[in-house]
Amino acid sequence: MKLLMLGSGTSTGVPRIGNDWGLCDPNEPKNRRTRASIIVESAAGQRILVDTSTDLRAQFLTNGIDRIDAVFWTHDHADHVHGIDDLRPLRYGRGGPIPGYAIGETVRRLRQRFDYVFAGQYGYHTIVELDTLDRLRICAGFGIRHCQMPHGPAQTTALRFDCDGKTIGYATDFSAITREMVDLFTEVDLLVVDCLRREPHPTHACLGLALELVEATRARQAVLTHLDKSMDYATLSGEVPSHVAVGFDGLEIVL
Repeated sequence: MKLLMLGSGTSTGVPRIGNDWGLCDPNEPKNRRTRASIIVESAAGQRILVDTSTDLRAQFLTNGIDRIDAVFWTHDHADHVHGIDDLRPLRYGRGGPIPGYAIGETVRRLRQRFDYVFAGQYGYHTIVELDTLDRLRICAGFGIRHCQMPHGPAQTTALRFDCDGKTIGYATDFSAITREMVDLFTEVDLLVVDCLRREPHPTHACLGLALELVEATRARQAVLTHLDKSMDYATLSGEVPSHVAVGFDGLEIVL
């Protein structure tokens, strides 16, 4: 199984508009971060996209992605959703809509804001056939498990993918660790984990909280994501344990 990190940045990306790099070295390409999204891919080549980031078109072009087998949404915040229209070219040539999944409340919000994606309009095909995660156990050859995580006053969905005898967990946009999260991610082969900055934040994991989740779950490897402009790649890489990597756009990990 393979992880492809399409985007590793926070909601404003790095640099922020105004060419604001913060503490990040602008001469380090791994500090240039688009909004957070990943693809998990099986040995057979089946792909699941997680979140349609604001930068999805550029991410697909950069990584040569022209096909996916399903899409999952962790929640409906703009940086994780607003690239949804860039799924249209992936619908071309398919026999039907792309399967899409989220928890019930996220499904409701997505339908309200992007009705044309899920119902079609004016002769255009439906792009995504949207359903809830409630009873989903297998998708595109992957075993699927999930739970809800606190994201400040909101919630976001943690996802676990099992395939080819390996496991990848995805935990972005969380602000506290719950027993359900630890149970879901226990001893995963790879955990992709929210890590906005070093200082505590009301809606995101800081470095200490991210490393606490890695330790609590006994994840074999971990990758930090959703990084802001204070998280310089080289500096942060020197601070984390050997089994924890700092994520960057285009990172591929084969398990």
